[in-house]
Amino acid sequence: MSMEFELQILWAAVVAYVLAGVTAVIGVILGKRPERTVLAQSVAGLALHASSIGLRWERLGHGPFITMFEILSSNVLSLMLAYTLAYWRIPRIRASAAIVLPLMFVMLGWLMVAHPGEGHYPPTYNTPWLYIHIGLGKVFLGAVLVAVGVSCVILLRRAGLGLRRLAQLPGDRQLDELAFRCMAIGLVFHSLMLIAGAIWAQDAWGRYWDWDPLETWAFVTWLTVAFTLHARVAFRVSPAAHATMILAVFVIAFLTFFGVPFVSMTPHQGAV
Repeated sequence: MSMEFELQILWAAVVAYVLAGVTAVIGVILGKRPERTVLAQSVAGLALHASSIGLRWERLGHGPFITMFEILSSNVLSLMLAYTLAYWRIPRIRASAAIVLPLMFVMLGWLMVAHPGEGHYPPTYNTPWLYIHIGLGKVFLGAVLVAVGVSCVILLRRAGLGLRRLAQLPGDRQLDELAFRCMAIGLVFHSLMLIAGAIWAQDAWGRYWDWDPLETWAFVTWLTVAFTLHARVAFRVSPAAHATMILAVFVIAFLTFFGVPFVSMTPHQGAV
């Protein structure tokens, strides 16, 4: 299969994602509940997107772990999968799709302007720990994304925006509890991701930890997640304050996952 065919399928997936987001936004604006349509469009996008990644994987002989295009593509897929599962299983958060899916448009736009060329696949990536480490990180980001959607609802309502449109969602206290649980899941998987990464680093580079920029920022991200959870339990911060901290965690995590690896000269770039 050619790269052009893979990109055509990817474009079709992007169209499905955008339709899901637009449908969710229109539903909130008009006070409608097009939940089945949003779910069907999201699932269609996921199926197309997975097909595109699968074809590229078969063509290149390795997973989407190397270039910015591949990493963005795989993370858009995993984030959409995590949110779609939450959307399906937790009906009370479905109106948050009008916030979460437009947020995904930023990554979709970045993905579509990234160069789809091939990258160097280093021998240190030939290990099961690569899949374990990356998989755990994707679950972490997915859990945080769900928490971000809920947190944005809390902050919008606190600012007096969308009070009537978002009235179908539970109260701020209930949403705050849901966001807290998502962040707790995120902390567990982020911790496991760091452990798996350290084991992989020992196999690949002969050391468990070296405080390189990506390792340092990954630890900073872990600290911000832990502090957010601690503040919520120990200091009983308000739902709005907790939501603000969750957004800060997401920003730091986003910079860690998508910024640091491509501006630092570390082995994590794969050039080994």
